Amino acid sequence: MKEYQFYIVPTPIGNIQDITFRAIDVLKSVDVIACEDSRITQKLLYHYDIKTKLISYHKYNEKSRVEFFLNLLNEGKKVALVSDAGTPMICDPGSYLLKALIENKISFTALPGACAVTTFLSGIPRDDEFFTFIGFMPRGENEIKEVLTDFANSNIVFYESPNRIMKTLEKIKEINGNNTMIGISRELSKLFEESIVDTVENVIDYFKDGIKGEIVCMVYKTIKDSIDVMPQIEKLKHAGYSTKDISKILSILTDKPKNEIYKLVSEN
Repeated sequence: MKEYQFYIVPTPIGNIQDITFRAIDVLKSVDVIACEDSRITQKLLYHYDIKTKLISYHKYNEKSRVEFFLNLLNEGKKVALVSDAGTPMICDPGSYLLKALIENKISFTALPGACAVTTFLSGIPRDDEFFTFIGFMPRGENEIKEVLTDFANSNIVFYESPNRIMKTLEKIKEINGNNTMIGISRELSKLFEESIVDTVENVIDYFKDGIKGEIVCMVYKTIKDSIDVMPQIEKLKHAGYSTKDISKILSILTDKPKNEIYKLVSEN
């Protein structure tokens, strides 16, 4: 198997057994492991008898740590990056370091493994495969409204904390209405794992006494009917309109998000 200097390694999102044999081998073979919280990662290492040295790498030091890790790699050391749970760089630090690896032509690879988003989606019924993952839902009502409007014809997937999820659901209800369909899972792969698909009003009522654990949520798309805009795109193209102008015009006329129309124009 090909060897690399830097490995991006997913770790379990809950059940400690949800890790690949390859990930364990990599964590054992590298010289250091960059981790968010050594206390959390150490529990995983202890379980699998991994003795590799841990070095902190989190959102508060990710910029300042870049040179440190580049120096290690230039010395011939091998490094693995993990997050507290799941796949690194999915709402976790790592982007600055990855850019530096590319700029310095340092070999790296990303291992497949546990991710809360894909685990959630594999257990939630959907009419199609199209979804938009936005990380964490913004907090302000105007920002939430913008997200719900811009991606109205897409299933919107996001993370949320247990102390904010009820406020977020209330705002979604106010903006999109009581019957907006919601899919929500908490504590994925853990003992108290739970998933619900229902109207936002019923979901709020179900969790009225509180909700605990890590949460992934989906707002089902609210624009159900697919409008074929290709004929209009062709006409506007023939008339000499730019991709940007076509996207703006058809977004106003059809309520489709500009970014989706822009993609259609660019690909055709």
